[in-house]
Amino acid sequence: MRTLQFGSVLILSLTACSTSEVVVRRPPPPQPLVSGTLMAIGGGGTTPEMTARMLELAGGLNARILVLPQASESKDRGKGSLELWAQAGAHNVICLDPLTEAEGEKALEEAALIWLPGGDQSNLMKALEDARLVDDVQRRYRQGAVVGGTSAGAAVMSPWMMTGKADLESVRSQATELVPGLGLWHDVIVDQHFLPRQRWARLISAVIDHPEFAGVGIDERTAVEVGPRVWRVWGEGSVVVIDGRRARIAETVPGARQSSHDLRMTILTAGETFWLR
Repeated sequence: MRTLQFGSVLILSLTACSTSEVVVRRPPPPQPLVSGTLMAIGGGGTTPEMTARMLELAGGLNARILVLPQASESKDRGKGSLELWAQAGAHNVICLDPLTEAEGEKALEEAALIWLPGGDQSNLMKALEDARLVDDVQRRYRQGAVVGGTSAGAAVMSPWMMTGKADLESVRSQATELVPGLGLWHDVIVDQHFLPRQRWARLISAVIDHPEFAGVGIDERTAVEVGPRVWRVWGEGSVVVIDGRRARIAETVPGARQSSHDLRMTILTAGETFWLR
């Protein structure tokens, strides 16, 4: 792991009473590079600098923006996103609700920026799966579209997605429920509202269960811009990266307390960049 501009770095060692042999789990081969850009926001508000940056990446104020509000169960879902982009000066924004395969395919094909607002990430994944649009989102991202999301819209970006079912008070094997997400942000598991809601235990548990992935905990009003190689932090808070790919992980049974040595933690703030090899 390499930091281009270095944040605070600590080494975590979590130890529990166990007679299990300590083993090293090897990460999978690296994923291919993609040409799109992600903006993963930890919830709690999207700042003007974040919307301005997404518009810049997407091509300017006339860029076609597609809002997919299906994470939310609110009757007026999508309204806040339309107001957000209007305040940012965007001129070409549509909110697709209800979500259908035919309309979704066409809208995604034309979108330069796909916006995923908050709610419950499981609702969003189900809506995309029911409309058979998961492949279309992935393809549009590979073709170069910007995909931005806040809260649930950030959590859905990783290959393994948190559902919210987790132990927040102890580090135990398989205590953090993970299901397949969109898989846009390779090699990571995303957690949002990370510091205000004290989600350390669930992210550490997820990383120990899946050490081939780095955990990325994003603070509120904070974002990670994910390019093909380098991440950049925006906003007011911190981003915590927990990397277990070189850690020694003790095998254990589901529900038991986990043991791990040499987890690596990096803390980044606005303006800093990071490269996860």
